[in-house]
Amino acid sequence: MRFNADRMETATATKLMSAENALETSHLSVRFGDNRVFTDLSFSVAKGSSLGIIGPNGAGKTVLLRALIGSLPFKGTVRWSAGVRIGYVPQKLDLERDIPITGVDFLRARTAVAHKSITDISSVEALVGIPRQVAQQTIGTMSGGQFQRLLIAFALVGDPSVLLLDEPTAGVDEPGQERLNELVRRLQKDRGLTVLFISHDLSVVYRFADNVLCLSRTQTCFGRPRQILTPDLLREIYGGEVSYHVHEH
Repeated sequence: MRFNADRMETATATKLMSAENALETSHLSVRFGDNRVFTDLSFSVAKGSSLGIIGPNGAGKTVLLRALIGSLPFKGTVRWSAGVRIGYVPQKLDLERDIPITGVDFLRARTAVAHKSITDISSVEALVGIPRQVAQQTIGTMSGGQFQRLLIAFALVGDPSVLLLDEPTAGVDEPGQERLNELVRRLQKDRGLTVLFISHDLSVVYRFADNVLCLSRTQTCFGRPRQILTPDLLREIYGGEVSYHVHEH
């Protein structure tokens, strides 16, 4: 995905963003007709950090990511740092899994759009742990975990500095989820990526997020995991008891 950060900034925005931040939003609002998704949302994401985005279904988590990449209209300001390159991994891809293309074909198409060398395919396959024999399979024969790794590889072809992931482990079995979460964490550390990810697994958010943005129909909150992932606040946000397990290392 090619991305022009300049087009994301509203004409009224004059404040210079901090050199430490990859992203700053100010008074961000999205509506679909009379339906308000969220209003007056302001937060920042430091370079090299990770932001976990949580909240009940319908709270606007996916809408937020799409607004941040400029695929939805919004009011307010979105500022990305100069020269930012974004890789986006959607929750659902508008692609029929039974079409007769292989993983290699899929990545080759991405290299053409990103003006990258075909040799970059082998490097991203290695990064995400897709064996060449798996990449040569048609995408319909891949397991859920293999296909998710392919989508992450697709996002990495453009050598992004920021990675946006919309529930990257959805539809993947529990062992596969753990491997994917560790993969994203390793990529972030090794490549210095800034990561924004949506997850319903609060234990993953607690372990891997530097900050948490919680969206709901009634309120939003932003802070460290220990501040946000409390029983009282989660009960208020989700409208019921929410529990999760903290893995101590």
